[in-house]
Amino acid sequence: MADEGFFRPALDGLVPYESGKPVEEVQRELGLARVVKLASNEGAFGPFPDALAAIERAARELNRYPDGGAYRLRVALAEKHGVQPEQVALAAGADGVIGYLSLAALDPGDEIVCGWPSFPSYVLDAIKMGAEPRRVPLQADRYDPAQLLATVTPRTKIVYLCNPNNPTGTMVDRAAIDAYFARVPGHVLTVLDEAYFEYVDEPDYPDGIEEYLKAGARRVLVLRTFSKIYGLAGLRVGYGVGPADVVQGIAKVRNAFDINHVAQEAALASLGHEDEIVRRREATAEGRAQVQAALLELELPVAEPPVANFVFAHVGGDARTLFEALLREGVVVRPLAPFGAPEAVRITVGTKEENEFLAEALRRVLTAAARPVD
Repeated sequence: MADEGFFRPALDGLVPYESGKPVEEVQRELGLARVVKLASNEGAFGPFPDALAAIERAARELNRYPDGGAYRLRVALAEKHGVQPEQVALAAGADGVIGYLSLAALDPGDEIVCGWPSFPSYVLDAIKMGAEPRRVPLQADRYDPAQLLATVTPRTKIVYLCNPNNPTGTMVDRAAIDAYFARVPGHVLTVLDEAYFEYVDEPDYPDGIEEYLKAGARRVLVLRTFSKIYGLAGLRVGYGVGPADVVQGIAKVRNAFDINHVAQEAALASLGHEDEIVRRREATAEGRAQVQAALLELELPVAEPPVANFVFAHVGGDARTLFEALLREGVVVRPLAPFGAPEAVRITVGTKEENEFLAEALRRVLTAAARPVD
């Protein structure tokens, strides 16, 4: 029997992350000919051709350890953003950067502030370190920077501002973030999570690296990822761009080989394809409108306006009921209780045909739910 005092008390009550079942297993269990996965905000498009070629080349060198410092990728990202390599922190996904930052910065009694519902890692990684997460309710399904500021105390080390927010898909405009940085206390590190940056095509959406970090606006770490529009979710490459001392702190706790060789080479080969980024952004916007229209037609309220590659819908009850009904129809969506929204689902934008499959499944499920019971 395990000693009850063996694990740190901060871990009491935490539930290990449980990923969904593989598509093949869902098909087997439910006897389905097809399953469409729209749950994880993966990009609808695969890796760029140059990345696929790089993956093939890198696979021949898997007997070697990867570059622990990811030197070539770090330098390339520094050049892309016009910063020094010492300002770039790499990890296995943007959430990897969040985890390392929490490990490096947070002690018991420290605080983080974030909007809620939002990305669970902000809260979970703080709790793991014995720090206190202070959750600020969203306003109209979006972050309220003024309320984030009002929640900051002398014990606050990190404020997370997820823009666009996961899971609601809404954004905070430039004026609101400008006002936030004009007032945020100097002891706070602001993390601008821009994991969905490449999908946004709104004139009022600010570029955190260009407009806040490089402009010297307080202390800010901006997060980006290759997991979404670049189509590399299966390889896990994310990064943060911020102050050199913050990046150095992350480096002190980072696992030496956490970004594998194939991932590094694929990410490096994905840079510079701006025309394809534009094409994917435009295609995603069309698909997003398709998903949004299907939800509104069925009178499911949507967080508006969505600007990323997913749509958030209020379902008016326990979202797992809708999740399970759609699963039986061969569609996987994300019920959002772990994100702080138990009465909502998040639906990733798929291909045109996948979105049509979703719309038909939704219609069948909601029609059956509304039918009187004999």
